[in-house]
Amino acid sequence: MIRRQRLAAGVCALLAALAAGIAFPGGAVADENEQAAPKVELVLDVSGSMRTRDIDGGSRMAAAKQAFNEVLDATPEEVRLGIRTLGADYRGNDRKEGCKDTAQLYPVGPLDRTEAKTAVATLAPTGWTPIGPALLKAADDLNGGDGTRRIVLISDGEDTCQPLDPCEVAREIAAKGIGLTIDTLGLVPDAKTRDQLSCIADATGGTYTDVRHKEELSDRVGQLVDRAADPVVTPVATEGAAECAQAPALKSGLYTDREEFGQQRWYKVDVDPGKELRASVSVADDRAVNPDYGVLLRAVTLHGREIVRGEAAGTGRTDVVSTGLRYPKPESDDDNAPAETVCLQVTNSFSAAAGVKTTPGLPLELTVDVVDGPSGHHDVAAFGLGRGWWLLGALVLTGFVAGLLWGWLSRWRVAVWRTN
Repeated sequence: MIRRQRLAAGVCALLAALAAGIAFPGGAVADENEQAAPKVELVLDVSGSMRTRDIDGGSRMAAAKQAFNEVLDATPEEVRLGIRTLGADYRGNDRKEGCKDTAQLYPVGPLDRTEAKTAVATLAPTGWTPIGPALLKAADDLNGGDGTRRIVLISDGEDTCQPLDPCEVAREIAAKGIGLTIDTLGLVPDAKTRDQLSCIADATGGTYTDVRHKEELSDRVGQLVDRAADPVVTPVATEGAAECAQAPALKSGLYTDREEFGQQRWYKVDVDPGKELRASVSVADDRAVNPDYGVLLRAVTLHGREIVRGEAAGTGRTDVVSTGLRYPKPESDDDNAPAETVCLQVTNSFSAAAGVKTTPGLPLELTVDVVDGPSGHHDVAAFGLGRGWWLLGALVLTGFVAGLLWGWLSRWRVAVWRTN
């Protein structure tokens, strides 16, 4: 009897251990998936001006509610979505209190569509427009995890809580290197609102959109939420050095940095024999700068000899200037030949407009790719003709055959004429 009890107890313990072994890995996988899930927070301006009735005969608030309902219905299952408001609760005239008026209406996480829609339906235009404080809180809401993170800001006016400049807030968020993008939408905006919302978006590599109709608002917000679910390469934050000797060693990938006005930044890449280095850089003017500027990207040896360069100039018509270069490292007869260390130098000639802050530096994005080098058989030009050599040969052969036929026909016609 005792033996049977011990045997039963042992079997139960074994089954329990097996069940735990099966359950825990599943939980670990679920946690990993949750960490990698894309996150989006919709930040909605609920200030008093949202009562204005100038969007398809209805109020701006009504258009926003309709757009949110449609977007919530279409949100992909894998997206963790939240909603934050600004200016939704405080009705008084105390500016200090009004600038604290931002709250999370629906937490970032798995979406319960009914609950989220119910929360949105209760909103009514109320108070101030604390865009800067709302962006800071939204960045905290999205903190953590390895998935993409995106803030979608919808507003119809300028921030009313200066001197906390929302553009500076966006630049500070970008400078943290956490890969958070802010997209902005302006509801029937004036020039000042458009400039401010554009500045916020530019600072983090996001987009700005003018909205004047309900359908435009629904479509654009839906696109931005869907974009968060797309697989993207997350840039790696790095910090270039003032000279090549102290520069960080980079592998193939996408990197972000900040570069002061007129500053130069150095990075290092190892290139094996038979490989080709491809590098490109983009520098964005996320604030008012003087026209006529440029960016220079140089590949230099450790001894300072320039290998190749790429350069581009701008005149203020675009907010990003980009250039690139390619450097193929020749094959070596020595199988043990070491890699060559190539120094990449990035220099810009931007200058700040009067009264514009120069810190933090301009956002810089560097792409590095080391690939197999070009094949000598396929890529080397033949007498300057490249791959067009075969076409020239075909034309010569065709001309030779045509000449023979024409000569034979001419002699035949002359012979017939003489006979007649």
